[in-house]
Amino acid sequence: MPFRYQTVLLKISGEALQGQTGFGLDPDTVDDIASQIAEVSREGVRLGLVIGGGNIFRGQALADRGLNRVTGDHMGMLATVINALAMQDALERQGLETRVQSAIRMVEFCEPFIRRRAIRHLEKGRVVIFAAGTGNPYLTTDTAAVLRASEIGADIILKATKVDGIYDCDPVKNKDAKLYEQINYMDVIKLKLRVMDTTAISLAMENRIPTIVFNLQTKGNIKKTILGEPVGTLVTE
Repeated sequence: MPFRYQTVLLKISGEALQGQTGFGLDPDTVDDIASQIAEVSREGVRLGLVIGGGNIFRGQALADRGLNRVTGDHMGMLATVINALAMQDALERQGLETRVQSAIRMVEFCEPFIRRRAIRHLEKGRVVIFAAGTGNPYLTTDTAAVLRASEIGADIILKATKVDGIYDCDPVKNKDAKLYEQINYMDVIKLKLRVMDTTAISLAMENRIPTIVFNLQTKGNIKKTILGEPVGTLVTE
């Protein structure tokens, strides 16, 4: 069955890698995500990944205690590099070729981000993992995901979460929460649905890149989403 999307930017939260452990990396969870990614990569889908760092470090709690925001964001960037290296190892154990590109230079661990080189890696069938966010404080990894998607010419952004898509209110707290099958970016902003930060949403809207928000914990959803099957919530311009 042909895939609907050929170049995909997959955004994974750091919390998704911790499984049920509550902190850090759960090896079984990382391996399961890697196997789902490998399944579609082997079939020719060009995949870029952006992974958050919230499973290792979240700056907000420390910021509330006086930690400088810039310092906290720099620490968060380092956490994303740790997650990127873990995912790289898991993907290579699946037999894939990978590259980690960091927005912050750390050449002993990974390549610096160079747009043309990233595109070339994707053309050669390598999975490219973009680490360290945008390299700038005050910008989230959601914004980094949209930025990298724009730079590599991605057809779609897949935002992996722990819920089935975008709801009109918190489905954990309200059993009557309504799931949107499709919504436009402007309504996401107006309704304050907190899918991504406003900067990320505005950038995606400006560059006309659709986003699908879906549940990563349902096995097979990555492939179903790239095939174009109705999974999660589609956010368009």
